[in-house]
Amino acid sequence: MSEVAKVAGVSVMTVSNVVNGHRYVSDATRDRVLEAIDRLGYRVNVAARNLRSGSTGIIGLAVPDIDAPYFGQLAALLTRRATRLGYQIVVEQTGATRESELSALTHSRLRMYDGLIISTVGLGNEDAEQLRSEFPVVALGERITGAGALDHVAMANVAGAQDATRHLIERGCRRIAVLGGSLDAGVNAGSLRTAGYRRALVEAGLPWREELVLEQAFTLAGGAAGVRALVGAGIAFDGLVCMTDMLALGALRALADHGLEVPGDVRVIGFDDIEQAAYSVPSLSTIAPGHSEMADAALRLLTERIAGRRDESAFEEFVGPHRLVVRESTGG
Repeated sequence: MSEVAKVAGVSVMTVSNVVNGHRYVSDATRDRVLEAIDRLGYRVNVAARNLRSGSTGIIGLAVPDIDAPYFGQLAALLTRRATRLGYQIVVEQTGATRESELSALTHSRLRMYDGLIISTVGLGNEDAEQLRSEFPVVALGERITGAGALDHVAMANVAGAQDATRHLIERGCRRIAVLGGSLDAGVNAGSLRTAGYRRALVEAGLPWREELVLEQAFTLAGGAAGVRALVGAGIAFDGLVCMTDMLALGALRALADHGLEVPGDVRVIGFDDIEQAAYSVPSLSTIAPGHSEMADAALRLLTERIAGRRDESAFEEFVGPHRLVVRESTGG
């Protein structure tokens, strides 16, 4: 630990605070310590720490669908970062149902976890009371925003979709369709991103056309089906804002099947910046939602809870910093 402190230019106590999840360390200092840990190959003595604290050194990660590239990427990112702090990640799949998410929160197997990071889809603000727990939990996603029951890490859904739509408008698109949108005013990725899309239209003085908003599943098949529906109905469009990269990748295939060139005939942008986005043909423009920052925030909040360093009644919300990634699908 002293070597880590020397390389990072901090005290041994600061290194100890970082690896034990203490909150009173600045983000810049925490990053320097973690970089030093990586460079030196330092590993926390988990057995000794656990013997002292009574912890297991295990963090649970509950996600809707392990097969989805976004969640696979998230699990890999969290696992790498947790390992640096001396924790192991155990991944479980909830299937995006309320019942399975409640089970992940309350099931007896939680006794083997020091804490849980859960991506909520079925649970919502209406479940706030059931979400309250003395067990350390951090929620990922949009569904419990403002519930005041858990520490929460989310994407900038509205601002991200607004930037994606604005980018297409700046590239000359005027009839922009949405795949994976939602006409409901609920709290979920589809509705929040649709709100961002609508804001960009208003900002540019473009009309809202309900027929251009398609509520497709966030899958490859959903993206392809959305394009087929638009073309089949004879609806003209020169841009596609896809609420996930998977939707966008499916849309690219269907556009090619219909003889539509990207970006010549239709410009396409996704959301998530999954690894596959950089390797599609054409490569996919997208919104990068701040994966690294969100993973770091989730682990920071959880390890602070595990260490008992946070007020039990005070919960924090962290929104990841997003950025526009311009690639070939929008003429980049």
